[in-house]
Amino acid sequence: MSDHPIEGLMTTTMENLKEMVDVNTIVGDPVESADGLVIIPISKVSFGFASGGAEFDKRKSKEEENKENKIPFGGGSGAGVSVQPVAFIVAGNGQMKLLPVDQGTNILNNLLEFIPKLSNSIQSKIKNDKNKEKEKRHSEEVEK
Repeated sequence: MSDHPIEGLMTTTMENLKEMVDVNTIVGDPVESADGLVIIPISKVSFGFASGGAEFDKRKSKEEENKENKIPFGGGSGAGVSVQPVAFIVAGNGQMKLLPVDQGTNILNNLLEFIPKLSNSIQSKIKNDKNKEKEKRHSEEVEK
């Protein structure tokens, strides 16, 4: 029995993915700085893969029924790669450090932008409460 066309399609795609997957993609090439430190980038690599196909129905005539007839096939495949820096290893001067890339920077920036708004809201709430308390005392004095 011969291989199905989808097998060839998937094999080709997987071979190409294997070429993309390299240890240097995750642990980058070391870079030496002017002061003698060696910096090695570390990345997170994500792969996605999809493949599919369909056989089309081919109506056979009486002449073709006696011949070996293959059903037409159509298919496709695709892959995606995402590379995100995670950290840097810094080696030199007799020590080694892991410097993580701060992925929470956006969260911190949003928090810092939110604090003044929160502060203003709290201040206006306190002022409103004081004004209500003054009005209450004033109305109580008027009633006496």
